[in-house]
Amino acid sequence: MSSHVRILGIAGSLRRGSYNQAALRAAKLLAPKNSEIDIFQLDGIPMFSEDDEKSPPSSVVEMKKRIRRADAVLIATPEYNYSIPGILKNAIDWASRPHGENAWSGKSAAIMGASLGTIGTARAQYHLRQIFVTLNLLTLNQPEVMIADAAHRFDAEGNLVHEPTRQLIQEMLKNLVDWTCRISPVPASEVTS
Repeated sequence: MSSHVRILGIAGSLRRGSYNQAALRAAKLLAPKNSEIDIFQLDGIPMFSEDDEKSPPSSVVEMKKRIRRADAVLIATPEYNYSIPGILKNAIDWASRPHGENAWSGKSAAIMGASLGTIGTARAQYHLRQIFVTLNLLTLNQPEVMIADAAHRFDAEGNLVHEPTRQLIQEMLKNLVDWTCRISPVPASEVTS
């Protein structure tokens, strides 16, 4: 793998003014120099149906292409009813199907989330980690980025203004890049005998 790490960022929220979308934008600005974050929006992904999995819509084809092109993924998830939003689960399912064509498999991943509450999407993140196991996503363990009290961490324009949170995201991204470089296979052209 080259020393430049491509990260695909996906937010599990469609809401205008979403704190999770804002967290991804902040991450894009805070990414280490040897990395880049490309953000994919889920608003064009239709509901999954097994009837369509062998001929998916163009938005799903594009999403799977971008996942495969990335070295790592960064998911920013809100918490809905102690779990991840349906739109995020729907996208995860599309990208893992049909059987044998799991675009997520073998990717390194990091999770973060923002909420108005005090636990900062902890339950949703732990649920997402469970889902990642079956998808063979290799999830970074630390640091955990759970942005509580999000209304006071972002300004009215959606800029992350809370310095400790900025530092935590920077640390997570540095660890994700290091983790990705550590677990990714070296291309055959770089192996010497």
